[in-house]
Amino acid sequence: MSKPQTDTKRVHSTLKTIGKYLSVIIDRFEVTILSVSTAMLAILLIVNVISRNVYRSIYFAEEISKLFIILITFTGTSYAARKARHIRMGAVLELLPPKVEKVLVILMSLISAIVMLVLAYYAFSYMNNLRMRGTKTEALGAPYWYFLIIAPIALFTAGIQYIRTVFKNLHETDVWLSPEQQSEFEDEATMMAAVMAEDAAEKAEKENK
Repeated sequence: MSKPQTDTKRVHSTLKTIGKYLSVIIDRFEVTILSVSTAMLAILLIVNVISRNVYRSIYFAEEISKLFIILITFTGTSYAARKARHIRMGAVLELLPPKVEKVLVILMSLISAIVMLVLAYYAFSYMNNLRMRGTKTEALGAPYWYFLIIAPIALFTAGIQYIRTVFKNLHETDVWLSPEQQSEFEDEATMMAAVMAEDAAEKAEKENK
């Protein structure tokens, strides 16, 4: 094996290892935000209802609830892109041959990446505009842009996940719906083999009886 080929494989292996570590870090970060935000939102709403019935509503409950909803929504967008949990035409894709499915997945991922990165740019511009204007929340008087920091970050991360999906499909023979989720497509031969094996198992079971 020539030296350039060895170096290329080494670089590819290094990048793959780095990608795995980054995926673990991002996964823990996103899961933590989603879990904590969901739990805190539920607790806040319950406490606010009790407080309203006993005395009066918590004055900052609505603003904090909005913060948690923003965190859940945008972090969930990035998580869905990485785990292929977003809405897609799965039924249509699974009816297509693997090669056609791969081309469509690459095309959709590329378009999605562009959309996410453009939205990340506009989200950052909007957040920065609020920061420059010094806009604050009504109840807490906190800078409003604090509530929106997650938006450009999560949208940018989602765009990167779609780009990773494109490269994953270009380098792998199988179809990947996301960097971490392989397509559940089964070709006709595989399905027929599974059906035949199931029938054979049922016949053997009846004969044994």
